[in-house]
Amino acid sequence: MISTGKSAEQRSAARTMPRLERNISAILKRREEEERGRHAHDRLAQAITTFAGSMTFVCLHVLVFGAWIAANLGLVPNVPVFDPTFAILAMIASVEAIFISTFVLISQNRMAEKDDERSDLNLQISLLAEQEATQLLTLLREIAGRLGVKVDGEEDIRELSKEVTPEEILNRLEDQKVRSGE
Repeated sequence: MISTGKSAEQRSAARTMPRLERNISAILKRREEEERGRHAHDRLAQAITTFAGSMTFVCLHVLVFGAWIAANLGLVPNVPVFDPTFAILAMIASVEAIFISTFVLISQNRMAEKDDERSDLNLQISLLAEQEATQLLTLLREIAGRLGVKVDGEEDIRELSKEVTPEEILNRLEDQKVRSGE
């Protein structure tokens, strides 16, 4: 036996690499296209949300609010107290919270849209895989029948080889929800 220096696992991985690379490239290309197609306000909302969720943002607020509080408690020499009741600080913090929460909601809406797209893609792939499996089971049943091969669980295989439509699944799920009172 001549050794090629590669294990069966390595040869198998080498065969799947072109498919894997093609799939990865397609995903990356799609993400790049989507990023180029984003509106400026979406990019701005994402940038603000990303910054607001960072430790830099937290540290900046600790410093600014800490200095504000220290100055207005009279702890900083030669700095006059300009907000003794902290009403201005509270108003600034409230307005900032309104805007940050709005930007977060915009980003979450965009993420929800992306999640819906991924869910649709996963559903399509699952439906295709189910259809392929159904066809394969039907073909294997026919081959076994022609060869006279006795198969255990014939009734299960016959049931699995029946085509199931997405509408049937959705209708049954809806019926179960109604019966369970959801």
